[in-house]
Amino acid sequence: MRAAFPTAVTVEIAASDRKPAVTKSAARKTTLATVDLPLLFIEIHDSEIPWLKIFVRRSVREFSECTAVEKTAIWDALDVIEREMLDYYRPEKINIASFGNMLPQVHWHIMARFKEDSYFPEPMWGPRQREGVLALPPMEPFLENLRRKLLPES
Repeated sequence: MRAAFPTAVTVEIAASDRKPAVTKSAARKTTLATVDLPLLFIEIHDSEIPWLKIFVRRSVREFSECTAVEKTAIWDALDVIEREMLDYYRPEKINIASFGNMLPQVHWHIMARFKEDSYFPEPMWGPRQREGVLALPPMEPFLENLRRKLLPES
């Protein structure tokens, strides 16, 4: 059973006004939402589990090519997302990974994992272990919490 994530929603937050603008789009297949930050953007991957991807806005292939400010922004975003996932979804474990073999652009995956998901304890791109049965809360309140934490009012 798939989680109750939005069908295809793009959420853009302009750095200048810090206010979200939401638009619906059926064209995106693997991404359900985007949160724009000055140095990064965060996408929600279409999955049965809460799965976000954090991208550096500049075109860089390796983490070592990121500036110190970009690296700090990535670590801060990972920290906020992990804490919010743990608090909101109460997963068994959080998985964080950076590969970039298929997409040679610096990005990080952060996933909330559950014993009941289809792949646990294997990685999400590994062999399916069972038919997952998850009853997760809706994604929208989680996204709002992230926006509040990542884009504090100036």
